[in-house]
Amino acid sequence: MDKRKLKRRQLIYYLKVRDESNDQPLGRLVDITTEGIMLVSTEPIELDVAYRLRMDLPTQMDKTSDIIFEARSLWRRRDINPDFYDTGFKFTHIPNQYVELISQLIDEYELPS
Repeated sequence: MDKRKLKRRQLIYYLKVRDESNDQPLGRLVDITTEGIMLVSTEPIELDVAYRLRMDLPTQMDKTSDIIFEARSLWRRRDINPDFYDTGFKFTHIPNQYVELISQLIDEYELPS
């Protein structure tokens, strides 16, 4: 049973997400809600780890080109393409202005269903 409260939203962009602690690429955004994200990556991402992440925005929004937040990796599975991994993260700390930016991002760049 899916415990998710909010519907996942896919964007027209696969935004880059980096580990803020070492500026290394972690993966690309697959979907997003105001509570969390799912990334696709070439390497498995360690589970049950608190990360400080930086997500690049497709364009400058509210005078910022990226969003920095904290999230915990909750689950991982092989992607449809077996060369990749999907990992789900739940936001653990994200400033309110970034939650608003995520809502704006979804409104402007969500793939039509």
